[in-house]
Amino acid sequence: MNRIDGRKLDQLRPVKITTGFVDYAEGSVLIECGHTKVLCCASVEQGAPRHVPEGTGWVTAEYSMLPRANRERSRRDISKLKLSPRSAEIQRLIGRSLRAAVDMEALGDYTITIDCDVLQGDGGTRTASVTGGFIALALACRKMVAEGWITENPIRRCVAAVSAGIVGDAPMLDLCYEEDSHAMVDLNCIMDEEGRLIEIQGTGEGRSFTIEEQQELVSLCAGGIRQLIAKQKEILGGCL
Repeated sequence: MNRIDGRKLDQLRPVKITTGFVDYAEGSVLIECGHTKVLCCASVEQGAPRHVPEGTGWVTAEYSMLPRANRERSRRDISKLKLSPRSAEIQRLIGRSLRAAVDMEALGDYTITIDCDVLQGDGGTRTASVTGGFIALALACRKMVAEGWITENPIRRCVAAVSAGIVGDAPMLDLCYEEDSHAMVDLNCIMDEEGRLIEIQGTGEGRSFTIEEQQELVSLCAGGIRQLIAKQKEILGGCL
């Protein structure tokens, strides 16, 4: 089956990552996956939420799409006086994923918030947010160590994410919007550098799917995530 952009079924879209995109954030990254572009900024604040054990830190995330990130203008969440259910679900996913990378005791009494703002959406915005958000988080943690806020780097492992899906009858990696909108099955996968799963979100959009099909999609994602983590390490000179 020929893909819209000529890629192989198991091929990622071109990935470009620009660090230091914002001057003021403790860590910032512009990640581009094909035509999807997400700005990820990590901000460090003293103190942790009350539900967190004393002496440990916290990592959380916020996610939003700019009004013209898509083909038609969408209203800002603030204009509706509440966060959209989609944005709320995605930012919880990003937060869970990035917390899996961090030793909260080593982070100490700090909260790191990763703001993920979609500048342009063409599929895979949540997975790009996790992959780029991890780099922003790692940069912020390095700055905390360098400036003496904490004594050791709390990052323990790299984390990245990608999507896969079944379009027609063909399993394929890293769906663009056009592919995603016609997918029979859509799956998002988050893994760490040791190949362990952090989260899977799989949905039968057009039909149900088998365990074997799920495993094939996860295997596709695992191959893509290995490439993304290699790129993270290349940019960071290793994750720690």
